[in-house]
Amino acid sequence: MTDDEERTKRLVAAGRAADRSLSGGGRDATAGELLAALAEAPYDLGQPADVYGDGIVAELETRVAELLGTEEAAFFPTGTMAQQVALRCWAGRTGNPVVALHPMSHPERWEAGALPVVSGLRTVHPTGEPRQPTAREVADLAEPFGTLMVELPLRDPGFLLPTWEELEELVDAARERDAVVHFDGARLWECASHFGRPLAEIAGLADSVYVSFYKSLGGLSGACLAGPRGFVEEARVWRHRYGGQVFRQFPQALSALAGLERQLPLLPSYVAQAKVVAAGLREGFEEAGVPWFRVHPQEPHTHQFQVWLPYGADALTEAGLRLAEETGTLLFRRWSAQGPPGMAMTEVEVTQPGLSWTADEVRAAVRGFVERL
Repeated sequence: MTDDEERTKRLVAAGRAADRSLSGGGRDATAGELLAALAEAPYDLGQPADVYGDGIVAELETRVAELLGTEEAAFFPTGTMAQQVALRCWAGRTGNPVVALHPMSHPERWEAGALPVVSGLRTVHPTGEPRQPTAREVADLAEPFGTLMVELPLRDPGFLLPTWEELEELVDAARERDAVVHFDGARLWECASHFGRPLAEIAGLADSVYVSFYKSLGGLSGACLAGPRGFVEEARVWRHRYGGQVFRQFPQALSALAGLERQLPLLPSYVAQAKVVAAGLREGFEEAGVPWFRVHPQEPHTHQFQVWLPYGADALTEAGLRLAEETGTLLFRRWSAQGPPGMAMTEVEVTQPGLSWTADEVRAAVRGFVERL
């Protein structure tokens, strides 16, 4: 067993054994635990299972379309496939294969170059800065583009969101360029608190939107692509061509419905508590005399944010592990080396287990963590 495999094993064990943590250990769950949760999903299990997307999958699609205020929604096995199909369909409809998007967005960072390789699309970047693009940058792009893709929130630079007014201006700028707008809303569910708008009003700014079920909602996997009926019907054809017409998907649909029923109403409380946790972390690092740190953004836009420290990633991961193993308090999970040499970053997510933490308890956990560095 390699050192990394051993550390992963310890992380899973620490997550399962921890008395306190900021988020649930969904990735640490056993197969039996996941199956037991499906049996408790808010759905009549006496109904027939789905066959090629009917039944419970169709019910999930209807529920998502209602939440997002769109005419239709189609279930996809992965978000990557959903977005590939969405952008390909819009390219065919606009006659322009160029997609404007951020260079740190999911298709550019985490899809192995699929947009040009699989779909024949080309990308341009309104900005290279680690933030959301501005309306002026979209308006000033030097060449025409058919689709503007906006990731809400933009994960890699710190789960960042524009203001509502900035988002409206961004959409207007794209429309003035005769482009359509697609929202990468993998984590759209948690954006309503920041914008102060219901999900349907947010989604209504775009021509299409994709949402994930395992991010924020705790589902097993899967996604939906939502938009006008004709667009979604075309997307279903491409879903089949891309290999996404799966025979049975009721486990994913059950877990997604459970997430919409149980987790979605709690997301505003998670976002509010993330602000408390972020403040406690900042105060804790200051009190511990850490030479430099960054909680980013300083006030989280969602229930997820970044923490940066001037130590090696392995040392930070080990300190968090020792804190969990020795005290039962899991503050941080795995750290990664990013940015300049000697810097490391971790993503913090606050969910139901983190709601009970006070700022004082966060500061105390930081002290224990720093003592183990």
